[in-house]
Amino acid sequence: MAVATTTVAETCAAAKKAARVLASASTEAKNAALEATARLLEERTAEILEANAADLADERASGLTAALRDRLALSAERVAAMAAGVRVVAGLDDPVGEELEHKVLASGLDLRKIRVPLGVVAVVYEARPNVTIDCAALTIKSGNAIVLRGSHYAERSNGALAAIVREALAEAELPPDAVVLLAGGGHEELAGLATQEGLVDLLIPRGGEGLKAAIKEVATVPVMYAAAGNCHVYVHAEADLEMARRIAVNAKVQRPGVCNAAETLLIDAAIAERFVPAVLSDLREAGVELVGDERARSRARGIAIEPATEADWDTEFLGLKMAVAVVDSVAAAVEHVNRHGTGHSEAIVTASEDAADEFAAGVDAAAVYVNASTRFTDGFEYGMGAEIGNSTQKLHARGPIGMRELTTFKYVARGDGQVRE
Repeated sequence: MAVATTTVAETCAAAKKAARVLASASTEAKNAALEATARLLEERTAEILEANAADLADERASGLTAALRDRLALSAERVAAMAAGVRVVAGLDDPVGEELEHKVLASGLDLRKIRVPLGVVAVVYEARPNVTIDCAALTIKSGNAIVLRGSHYAERSNGALAAIVREALAEAELPPDAVVLLAGGGHEELAGLATQEGLVDLLIPRGGEGLKAAIKEVATVPVMYAAAGNCHVYVHAEADLEMARRIAVNAKVQRPGVCNAAETLLIDAAIAERFVPAVLSDLREAGVELVGDERARSRARGIAIEPATEADWDTEFLGLKMAVAVVDSVAAAVEHVNRHGTGHSEAIVTASEDAADEFAAGVDAAAVYVNASTRFTDGFEYGMGAEIGNSTQKLHARGPIGMRELTTFKYVARGDGQVRE
């Protein structure tokens, strides 16, 4: 049974015990568990979809926004994508044991800096059941155990997926408690998880500001926040305008309910008369609700765009809504991004290398794109196979949290009898 029926402390203790075994497991054993996971996902797609349909039909999911229901919903294609992602992780190099540095000290000690697992990683997440598989795959391959705490309204989906991974671990003769799932309990359970010092080595919350605030109030274990994404696309005066239209629409529309979707479009004043009506027309045709500053609205040529409030510039809409502003320069765009952005993903569209360099150097973000959509900030797209989230922190990881971000290091010194004088 994947869903824990014991206390949070007992569950974390079981994961800690499993982590010690997994830390020294061979790459072959870990890959066998991942391959078994991918196979079982494919074989049991119907069961997974049945559990997911029950979650979607449950009254606990009735009040979800369209964006959250999209995150919760699974399909045969999404399950197949999970299996493919697991196989990609299996095919990646094992980070455990990687030699980061090697030198011989003046004492004659042979000193090596070696990559090792963190131990027990706990992840708190909302809505998306695929996170269960992504997180489990990354932690297994990186030699960590994981404690998963999903949303109460995704309980059946997460339970079905976690049970598959636990079965795969057992098949590979690895401890099933390397992956444990807490039922979606209330704040007491969350506080219990965030205070498991000595058992939980890292807690990663994936969710909104309310979740972050709740954890900040109580956490005594190390926390790495998978942050919100108030992302921007800036169209520079020297942009290819057809390219800029494609990028702006893709960044907003391709999947609006995710953290790397663009929420604000910044347009250089030098091209605003030509570009504003064209791109607003594209966005409106795609169903996007538009709000903007007076400079953007005055150039809309009859296209519906409401006045933007001050709060709009700081809002992660997670849906088909976008704020639009006209700015005077690269410096003004950078200033706007740094004032309102969350440090996630920012894009500039320009043919000018100087403008691209100024923007990339100036914005304080985990990912910066030149002539590309913000939608590429993703562990799978970055060749990590999957991700646990995207960190906007600067210690110890930034950007997509993949396998190497789930490791630390130790120094191993070999001598032949040295003592320090």
